[in-house]
Amino acid sequence: MSCRLDRFIDCLLIKVVKITPKANLKESIHNLVEELGGFKRFISTGDVVFVKPNFNTADPFPASSDVEFLKCLTELLYQHGAKLVAIGDSSTVTLNTRKIMEKKGVFELLNSDTPPRMYVFEEGRWVKSAISSPILKSVSIPEIVTKADKIIYVPCLKTHKQAQYTGALKLTVGFVKPIERIRMHLKNLQEKVALINTVIKPDLVIMDARKCFITRGPTEGEIREPNLLLASTGRVAIDCAGVKIIQSFKGNSLSHIKIPTDIPQIKTAIELGIY
Repeated sequence: MSCRLDRFIDCLLIKVVKITPKANLKESIHNLVEELGGFKRFISTGDVVFVKPNFNTADPFPASSDVEFLKCLTELLYQHGAKLVAIGDSSTVTLNTRKIMEKKGVFELLNSDTPPRMYVFEEGRWVKSAISSPILKSVSIPEIVTKADKIIYVPCLKTHKQAQYTGALKLTVGFVKPIERIRMHLKNLQEKVALINTVIKPDLVIMDARKCFITRGPTEGEIREPNLLLASTGRVAIDCAGVKIIQSFKGNSLSHIKIPTDIPQIKTAIELGIY
């Protein structure tokens, strides 16, 4: 029981740094993670580290991940001992992920001095994982993710027309085989978002909240600029913080939410023991 309590308390620790447009992004990410104990706390020399961005579409940040952010994080991970940094995703089911990533310029990272290995999930193998729930009995995820030593989530911050909010918990949907995602969205979407988070567990979450959507989403919306980076070991913890950031802006679409845990995906995740 004490071990679980320690984990819960640890996940409640959220570190935040304010970042101006002229600030050194790489240095800011480094300083943020230092507040949580440094990269040495999360990766060991020789680790294969999988980084999960948001390339659901090629729409500009914050609709999708900023490639410069990924470049900075990749360099930092190699500098702190990673043997291989892998980056991969699967776009929305109506789009071609490789084309989306090409349009975003993600593959240009392969020309850097410390290139990551890029993965388009649909082009690889899938493995099925059982889920003990009457509304979602199993889910297929990319095999490559199961082989990583460490997983780092890098969600954007935004509202979502169907799921109200999308951050760390919702980012996991991109791991799911596209045809299965269609069924997920038909009913009980938010509860299913929480359930798939029982299958994959990130070691670290770094949220890029320099910009965010406060309405509509996830591909377009009213933009505000919190100019923040957040880091935590907890998906629920960082999503609760994200909701509060959005609510701090006048005219946001989450103003009717009394507390972040009223959002079904967050509430269900807590009930499942996800923090």
